[in-house]
Amino acid sequence: MLITGASSGLGEQMARTFAAVGRDLALCARCTDRLQRLRKELLAAHPGITVSVRRLDVNDHQQVFAVFQALREDLGGIDRVIVNAGLGKGKRIGTGQFDVNLQTAQTNFTAALAQCEAAMEIFRSQRSGHLVVVSSMSAMRGLPRNLTTYAATKAGISALAEGIRAEMTVTRTPIKVTTLHPGYIATDLSAGAAKSPLMTTTEKGVRSMVKAIERERTEAKVPAWPWVPVGFLMRHLPLRLVAR
Repeated sequence: MLITGASSGLGEQMARTFAAVGRDLALCARCTDRLQRLRKELLAAHPGITVSVRRLDVNDHQQVFAVFQALREDLGGIDRVIVNAGLGKGKRIGTGQFDVNLQTAQTNFTAALAQCEAAMEIFRSQRSGHLVVVSSMSAMRGLPRNLTTYAATKAGISALAEGIRAEMTVTRTPIKVTTLHPGYIATDLSAGAAKSPLMTTTEKGVRSMVKAIERERTEAKVPAWPWVPVGFLMRHLPLRLVAR
């Protein structure tokens, strides 16, 4: 199993949770020091597993393809890829900070496309595999202020994953595709955000994510409570209410 953005936040906690059930792991991120520390931690706690780590900047698209193939060789195959790396920052549109929004768009969508391409090349050659795309509840609707670009990128990767899933269904190719829509989960990215009564702990949130992944769900809002009903409301309430 390969996880991008594995040195912190959701990726780091997913690595711990999957290691606990005996999964061999291929972990990549930009911060190699944190990856190496995580590898040592996981092997000490679960000596029966294999953990391979590689530095990866997902915005270096050629490197994405090279690292995915290298990790495939390290583990003797990749049965699942979790496209998790991303950015949470953004600025109001038209306030002279296009560079910030561009970086978010490039990392959250274009780099995610590269990761999906690299993963699907491997899976098509194997005629098997499980692609997991970590989107967000923000993908449900267009959102205002600093969330506008972020929400748009997450809507984009949700549509990308659905399109891949549609092709696999039509062609009856045995490759599974899961789209996760996490709600407010405490991570490094959310540390500076306003407190919300809907926020859940990293551990609880990731348990819900891992459960949906292991069940190979096509789509999951996680944790299910309160995000399934909240998702319904986000889809159907007038935009002026959602924007609040």
